[in-house]
Parts: sequence; structure tokens; C-alpha cells
Amino acid sequence: MTYHVQFPGLGLGFELSRVAFTIGGLNIYWYGIVIAAGLLLAVCFAMHYAPDFGINTDRFIDVIMIGGVCGIACARAFYVAFSPYPYDSLWDMVNLRDGGLAIYGAVIGAALFGGLACKWRKIPVLATFDVVSMGFLIGQGMGRWGNFFNQEAFGTNTSLPWGMYSESTQRYLQSVQATLAAQGVQVDPSQPVHPTFLYESIWCFAGLFLLWRHIKKRRFNGEIALWYAAWYGAGRFWIEGLRTDALMTPFFNLRVSQIIALVSVVGALAALAALRRKYKGRAFPVTPALDY
Repeated sequence: MTYHVQFPGLGLGFELSRVAFTIGGLNIYWYGIVIAAGLLLAVCFAMHYAPDFGINTDRFIDVIMIGGVCGIACARAFYVAFSPYPYDSLWDMVNLRDGGLAIYGAVIGAALFGGLACKWRKIPVLATFDVVSMGFLIGQGMGRWGNFFNQEAFGTNTSLPWGMYSESTQRYLQSVQATLAAQGVQVDPSQPVHPTFLYESIWCFAGLFLLWRHIKKRRFNGEIALWYAAWYGAGRFWIEGLRTDALMTPFFNLRVSQIIALVSVVGALAALAALRRKYKGRAFPVTPALDY
């Protein structure tokens, strides 16, 4: 499918296809390519910096594989659990070709199963969370461009110069007018919308830069992971409030990701305040990576 994507305020317009190329009659979508590229770059980054965090890279590979697979599975399960769309079969539930991955599901799944894998492979859990959290920002920052190729994950109307419009945004917004009205949201399908995928991508890469600059300033294992939770949660809370396709809880029209984001920010900042006070003035010793 080809979309005519326009940014009227910038005077830009172009055609966008979801399909990158075809092999033997099978369409290969840009969504999958972008997600895969983000994962690959995240792994390369994490492997490069793992020794600086006292992590044995050979053992780390096992953790990445387990955490990565389980993270993707949990991302899909999270999306399906809260999605308002009906699924006719098990195949529809597991089919990722049309999108449908929830970032927080991926983070929760990767943290849970990756943490267990760390225990199994005997590498430091909190230090691993530190380096992986920066990899998450790479994957998330790039992955949001998969939403652009699918013309999804956009927001309400905007008059800002970078407002976006396509047949896909119009068609989707026309189909959910009643749902949005029930949430107290008024949207004109014929007008440009916030490209929230772009906002989150920029937010993630800005966070990556800040956390990378903080590597040598950390005072305890887990500090960068906590800063990640606070940074990403703050941005996601704001950006999610703009979106028109947010996953909702069955209670009081609350947005799932905003609830998780708020809890993440409050919990992470509280933990950072307590732990930074505890480790104030202490030099941070880096444990050498094991070689066996």
C-alpha cells in the first residue's frame, strides 16, 4: 500500500510505501526492517560497552538472545491484551507483519527474563540493566520510524509546521470518531496531526546522549537504568497524551502507557534520590569482566 504523506506547514509531500521489497511473492515491510535495524544497533552498542560495566561479552550474548526473544513476545502479548481490536485466530494474535508491539511490554519482558538469564549466566544484573537500558533507547528511537512507514502512532490535530497528513491518518480517524468522542477528544480527520512517532524518536535519542555522557559519572550499578526509567517515562507520559491510538485500560478511560510511565517516573526518581544520597562521596568501583 502506498500513502501520500504531506507536511503542509513545511511544504513537503511524498509517496510512502509500507513494502520495502518482495522476495518470492512475500512482501518485506519497512516496519520489520526498521525494528530489526534498531535491535541490531542496540546489540552492537551494548556489546561494545559491556566490558566497561564489568560484563563478560560471551555470557552477555546468551542474555541478549533470551531477553530479546522474550521481550518481543511480551511486547506482542501486552499489545494484544489491551488492544480494542478483535482477533479471530491465534495466528492473528501472533502476526507482527502489520505492527502491534507495545514498548512497555518489551521492557518488562526483557527485564524479567533477561534478569533471570543474568543469574543463570552469572553476570551482574544491575550493571546489565544499565547498559541494556541505553540499548533500549536506540531500539525505541529507531523503531518509531517503523510506525511512520505504517502511518500509525500519530496524535491529535496540530497547527504546528510539522503537522502530518495522509490518507491513512484520515481513514483511521474517521473510523474512531465515536471512540475518541467518548474520551472527550475532538479530531478533524481532514487536518494535520502530531507526528508523535517523531517526538518519541527524538526524545529517545536525546536520552541516549545524556545517559551515555553519564556513564563515567555513575555512583552505583542500576543508576543509568533508573535514569532511563525516569527519562523515558516522562516523555512517554506527555507524548501518550497526544496520541489517538493509545491502548486503554477497561477502567475510567485511563491510558495504559501513561499509568506505567507515571509509576516509572515517580519510582525511579525516589530510588535515585535515596541511592545517590547513600553513595554520595563514594568512588564507583567497576568490577572486571570474568573471562571464563
